[in-house]
Amino acid sequence: MKNITRDNLTDTVKSSFANMDGERQRHLVNRLVHHLHAFASETQLTHEEWRDGIGFLHRMAEISSPSRSEFTLLSDVLGLSSLVDLLAARPGATEGSVLGPFHTRGSPWVDNGSNLINANDGEAVLIQGRVTDTDGQPLANASIDFWQNADNGMYWQMDDSQPQDNLRCQLKVQADGGFELATIRPRPYLVPTDGPVGELLRVSHRDAWRPAHFHIIVEAPGYRSLITEVFDEADPWVDKDAVFGVRASLVRPFQPAADAATAARMGLPAQYLSVELPIRLARED
Repeated sequence: MKNITRDNLTDTVKSSFANMDGERQRHLVNRLVHHLHAFASETQLTHEEWRDGIGFLHRMAEISSPSRSEFTLLSDVLGLSSLVDLLAARPGATEGSVLGPFHTRGSPWVDNGSNLINANDGEAVLIQGRVTDTDGQPLANASIDFWQNADNGMYWQMDDSQPQDNLRCQLKVQADGGFELATIRPRPYLVPTDGPVGELLRVSHRDAWRPAHFHIIVEAPGYRSLITEVFDEADPWVDKDAVFGVRASLVRPFQPAADAATAARMGLPAQYLSVELPIRLARED
């Protein structure tokens, strides 16, 4: 019988996963065990602290749902989501940013050039851009998954007065990679603070504000998927994002525009805002 001691516990646990299928999975679990045990040893973790941590995770699971991920929010406020984005960056490609806790797959497909404003209050915005590779060649098979919050700062999952899938859609780009979409100006908002992550922010005396942004996922066959955000340069929280998602290259001016033909074609008022959004995807490794 092997005697488990403090000196051999970590290596014994790691060796128990030695036959795990998949070299990469085996490596990840090995290093996870290594660093978890190192954390407990370095901090001299007590039983009470361990129980508090397990309880924190239980409360996160209880508040999570198919339309809200408290685990994603924790990853965001700890900077892990942002670090993974930065590790995945490729030269010449548009930078990534956090997915956020309110993304849901299956948003309605709309035609390129659609207007999402409907009954929403807020300043009208025209988003225009092209999806290309890192050499500037158009990606005609690219698709875009888009979502944002309403003028009250809330996503539809947070606000019963909004219809499901409000201000979100999926669309295909044109043959030249071009796309355009009419929507409203996003608003800064507080990340959800009614759960365990909110407790963590409060005891840390941290702000919970995110600067105004659009979310997008861009995908094309043979290219790395891009999850990113587009930020309003006029937003007061752009330098104090609670989830560390702002990149200088993703901050855009919302320029006043008044092109009558464009306004008529897109169903916009005579005066609207314009945002240019070029997207470059890197090839799969």
